[in-house]
Amino acid sequence: MPSGSPLPAWLTRVGVFDLETTGVDVESDRVVTAYVGVLDAGGRQIAARSWLADPGVPIPEGATAVHGITTMHAGSQGRPAREVVAEVTAALRSLFDQGVPVVAYNASYDFSLLACEAIRHGVEPLTDPAPVIDPLVIDKAFDRYRRGRRTLEVVAAHYAVPLESAHEASADAIAAGRVAQALARQFSLPESPAQLHTHQIGWARSQAASLTEYFVSIGRLDPDDALDGGWPVRSPSPVSASPLAD
Repeated sequence: MPSGSPLPAWLTRVGVFDLETTGVDVESDRVVTAYVGVLDAGGRQIAARSWLADPGVPIPEGATAVHGITTMHAGSQGRPAREVVAEVTAALRSLFDQGVPVVAYNASYDFSLLACEAIRHGVEPLTDPAPVIDPLVIDKAFDRYRRGRRTLEVVAAHYAVPLESAHEASADAIAAGRVAQALARQFSLPESPAQLHTHQIGWARSQAASLTEYFVSIGRLDPDDALDGGWPVRSPSPVSASPLAD
C-alpha cells in the first residue's frame, strides 16, 4: 500500500489504549492513569474514557516527573486500583468482543502490566488480547534500519503525527492510533487485523532476540539473560522491563 493510499476497512474504526504507571516493571509496578478510546478513519476521537487510580503504593519521583501525578494527588483523587483495573480490562474486552482492533504503542508493556494488575486484584485478566496493533513493532519491522530512537514522540514526528502532552495517557493513545493509520498508508500491511496480529508475534520475538544480542555485546545484559519477546502479553521473566521504547 503506497504512501497516501486509503486505509484498509479494518483501520477505519480502531481502539486505542495507554497506561501511565509507577515504573517500568510490568510485574511489580502499578497503574496510575489509563485511557481507552476509539478513533475514526480520520484519527478523530469518537469515544473515550479515562481513569485515575490510587495505586496503593508511593509513586516514585521519577515516574511523577514523567506523567505529573504525585502520590498525594493519586491518593486523594484516584479511585481504588481494583475498580480501575476491572473497568479498563472490561472496556478493552468489550472492544475485542466487537472485533475492534486496539492500538497500543509498545503493547507488550501495557497489556502485560494490566494483566499483572488484574491478577493482583482478583480480576480476570486479558491473557490473549486480540487483535492488537503495535506501531512500535510494525515500524521496526518495516523500517528496520532507520537510525535513531523509537519512542512514541520520535516515531510520531517521523510520520508527521502531532503529539502534545506526551506521557499523558489520552494523548499518547490517540497519537499511537494515528501513527498506526499512518503506517497503514505508508506500507503494505496484512489484509486483516488477525493476520497482522499473528505477524507481530513473530516480529516482536525477532526484535527482542536481536536487541538481546546487541545488549549482551555492549555489556548491558549478562549472556545468560534475555529480553522477553512475548507479545502482546509477556511471560513472567527475570528481565521484564522493556528497553524498546519509552
